[in-house]
Amino acid sequence: MTDDPKTPPNRHDLGRVFNEVPELYDRIRPGYPDKLFADLGATTGVDERSSVLEVGCGTGQATRSLAALGCAVTAVEPGAGLAAIARRRTAAFRDVEVETSAFEDWDDRGRNFDALVAASSWHWIDPSVGWRRAYEVLRPGGWTALLGNVVVRRPGEPEVYAETADLHERFCPEHPGWGHPPLEDEVRSTDEGWGPVDGPGELFGPAIVRWYPTVQWFDADGFTDLLRSTSLYRGLDRDVREPLLDAVAERIRTRMSDRVPRRYLSVLRVGQRAR
Repeated sequence: MTDDPKTPPNRHDLGRVFNEVPELYDRIRPGYPDKLFADLGATTGVDERSSVLEVGCGTGQATRSLAALGCAVTAVEPGAGLAAIARRRTAAFRDVEVETSAFEDWDDRGRNFDALVAASSWHWIDPSVGWRRAYEVLRPGGWTALLGNVVVRRPGEPEVYAETADLHERFCPEHPGWGHPPLEDEVRSTDEGWGPVDGPGELFGPAIVRWYPTVQWFDADGFTDLLRSTSLYRGLDRDVREPLLDAVAERIRTRMSDRVPRRYLSVLRVGQRAR
């Protein structure tokens, strides 16, 4: 029940999928902990003298935190509506530029960067293009940082999918994306390296991986709005998605006291460009 690369829409449709609901996406989607960006800066050396390329900036959640490190940020986003919000959200920062383009088609105009950052977006990039392109736009010794939010659960804590699995099967039976989030400890122990995306081969060194537990709390309407903003639910036909989410909201109200957590392990994966 997250943006799972195992069940994505076509990569070329990314801008359309999230661009359908840019204001909702901006309001409801989780950001990343301040400690993650502090560690990113300490590991990569990114500071006010550095230039950063952000791939798939969405509405600028991570962009603002990168800019707060003092570096110049060029952010690339394929969705025009998402990019427009990112420009508004970063207008107070002098050295942020948001360009509307897919990374695969983006015109770098010969520019090079000290770091490339992708926050919950790298799995949408064509793997036959992404890592080679990252290598080429980075200066020698540059870094790539992949950020993400992995949905997890804790033993004994009420969890929405466990309470609504029958509704999911009723409205959209045997969907390959349905399933319980993994336990937090399972994710920490098994998800290493560059994670679920294709690795960079010899273009980048081994990934340094750090985890950060975070949580969002929602009422029924807020939780179903969160689901509306994810690729898994945006990929459903509207006449399936909306009745399903209405039923999920009612179940949260009646069985879960209208207050539920959405737990994540935010993750930072950082690797240095091979020399």
